[in-house]
Amino acid sequence: MAEAHQAVAFQFTVTPEGIDLRLSHQALSEIYLSGVRSWKKRLTRLKNSVITGVYPASPSSWLFVVIAILATMYTRSDPSMGLIAKIQEHLPVSESMSTQCQAVVSAVLFSTMLWLLLIFTMRLCLKQLLSYHRWMFEQHAKMSTTTKIWVALVRIFSGRKPLLYSYQGSLPNLPVPTIKDTVKRYLESVRPLMDDTGYERMTKLAAEFESSVGNRLQWYLKLKSLWAANYVSDWWEEYVYLRGRGPIMVNSNYYGMDFLYVTPTPIQSARAGNSIHAFFLYRRKLNREEIKPSRIPGTVIPLCAAQCERIFNTTRTPGEETDTVQHWQDSDYIVVYHRGRYFRLKVYQAARLLSPREIEFQIQRILDDPSPPSKGEANLGALTAGDRIPWAKARTKYFSSGVNKRSLDCIEKAAFFVSLDDDEQGMMGDDPAASLDRYAKSLLHGKCYDRWFDKSFTVIYYKNGKNGINAEHSWADAPVLAHLWEYTLATDSFQLGYNAEGHCKGNVDSSLPRPQKLNWEIPPECEVQISQSLAVAQAIADDIDFHVFSFRDFGKGKVKKCRVSPDAFIQMALQMAYFRSRKTFCLTYEASMTRLFREGRTETVRSCSNESSAFVRALEGGEAADVCRRLFHSASEKHQLLYRCAMTGAGIDRHLFCLYVVSKYLGLESPFLKEVLSEPWRLSTSQTPIQQVELFDMVNYPEYISCGGGFGPVADDGYGVSYSIVGENMINFHISCKHSCPETVSEGKTLNKSKRRQSEFEKQH
Repeated sequence: MAEAHQAVAFQFTVTPEGIDLRLSHQALSEIYLSGVRSWKKRLTRLKNSVITGVYPASPSSWLFVVIAILATMYTRSDPSMGLIAKIQEHLPVSESMSTQCQAVVSAVLFSTMLWLLLIFTMRLCLKQLLSYHRWMFEQHAKMSTTTKIWVALVRIFSGRKPLLYSYQGSLPNLPVPTIKDTVKRYLESVRPLMDDTGYERMTKLAAEFESSVGNRLQWYLKLKSLWAANYVSDWWEEYVYLRGRGPIMVNSNYYGMDFLYVTPTPIQSARAGNSIHAFFLYRRKLNREEIKPSRIPGTVIPLCAAQCERIFNTTRTPGEETDTVQHWQDSDYIVVYHRGRYFRLKVYQAARLLSPREIEFQIQRILDDPSPPSKGEANLGALTAGDRIPWAKARTKYFSSGVNKRSLDCIEKAAFFVSLDDDEQGMMGDDPAASLDRYAKSLLHGKCYDRWFDKSFTVIYYKNGKNGINAEHSWADAPVLAHLWEYTLATDSFQLGYNAEGHCKGNVDSSLPRPQKLNWEIPPECEVQISQSLAVAQAIADDIDFHVFSFRDFGKGKVKKCRVSPDAFIQMALQMAYFRSRKTFCLTYEASMTRLFREGRTETVRSCSNESSAFVRALEGGEAADVCRRLFHSASEKHQLLYRCAMTGAGIDRHLFCLYVVSKYLGLESPFLKEVLSEPWRLSTSQTPIQQVELFDMVNYPEYISCGGGFGPVADDGYGVSYSIVGENMINFHISCKHSCPETVSEGKTLNKSKRRQSEFEKQH
């Protein structure tokens, strides 16, 4: 094969005259340039480590301090109060060094120590400043004097031109709430879900826990919080994600959609060329730490960037007891799936990132490749969609050596995974609503074998030029991937663009080596396991019901005029919708981030509260408008308070989760914790905000908006609801549930069931 020859730097044959050695100058040049690129990246990392390590000071400030100290010495004053002389006395120097030279060296050493002390002090001050969260609880546009002073000090100590990871060392650790406060907030959150008898029983369990094992478990958590950067995140990643033995497809992975109303080009390979190039531009900025640190919108408060480290070159590896997340420093290729075949596509040539037109050319080569998949290869990806234990055993037995190991290593070490889909998706046809539902299901699970669900993310390109993304959840949360996705969509359409024919701009180097097809030797026993995993995954995919729609009657613009948080408004609407559907309330999960703290991930906002249930009952009971309005504002304010508590480390569920983990380590049984952790989340919700508004011109190009993304339901008899608030007049919803549950329904269900539910709604009104 041509690509195999190009991969060999030299060849030799043994002849009667001796050894005939033939060097490939092109291959040696590739090796040299690859090494140059690798060393450049190492030097960049080293430089960034130094800059980040001394932040909020700068490396040049060291020179300023040294010059200042030397200048004072020449004025015959001693700013060190005798320390420079002490250093000079104990300085191990040779006899050839003059006294004046010794004094200069001692002054430089003192200056360096003083500089490091100043850096430590500044970082400690910034860390203490970032631990102040009272500003979040103040009324809008009514900032206290204390907060105004705090804002000024944060600006002073934040330094200038921070890199992506500059604030990591200054972020505070996540605090451990008191047992008393957590139990109190928990009991308040479940009051609207229980009758008097059930609530009294739960109150007794909570009191017993608080007075017995609770304090002992709390002691261990406090000890961990002193030692670890974050007392929650590592256990959350391990026990919630990596130790799950069920399929991650649908149950854990989530997706993001393309632009809703436009497709920049109808050419599949061209769309792939531009966006793949954009992905690697983002990775370059990520490696150089040129991406601006994320902040709380409208403030100077930084968010933790630790999750960004594993966006690329990352995979989830199956294990029999627990999976692991593996990350590699670099990868110069991607793996592309098309019609049952896997291809290795290098995106760098002679240490140069291929242009969008060149990537399009390579993708088209894959699309035009007529070779069939090897035996057992076509459905291989189903192993990542089924149960984890069979996949772990199959990986050990069939993919731990030989050609299978080499090909699997290639997939797992790739920058990311690409799937070229022969279907057409998006909002199209005579029934755009149904087409969006199909689009969502395709992104979430596809055909169950045409995505590599273990990769940090898989990008899907459809035949009509539409695209989308599917992400594994353990390595990071949705906002991190959404930041990458926003950059890619904007760069693809507004910076790179397409020519008049819809192709990528630029020229093609036709001498590029062809993408390399991966080889497999799949034995019949492995094919049986692949079929079994596919059957498990297909059953899950068939059971998922999805409905995606855009609400355009009004948006956050009108909601804000009512002096209500748009997020709280939507959460109250969801509480109302669920109550009208089921005639009861349920435990509701809304994801909130804790990235104000080092290595923070998420916390749960329990949206169903006493205030929200009172509002819903009043509205459904036909109470007067002013009463309902008052209760609505009370419920919205309560929700905002809960959200702010969750963001600032005073949430309920992560604390209880960690107490439960400690109890298991100690072998202690707690009926209270066991019951709390077993409660089902029948309404799981999440907002996907637009983080980089500056990338999208919603005034001149309002059609260039993404529909956001979604996920599967958490409970078998529940809903998964994702929503994104776009601009001033649009809210996108992604609603999922299961066909197998007769109590849940979305517009994707059969027409008869939808009509029956609609008739019930009309009777209720």
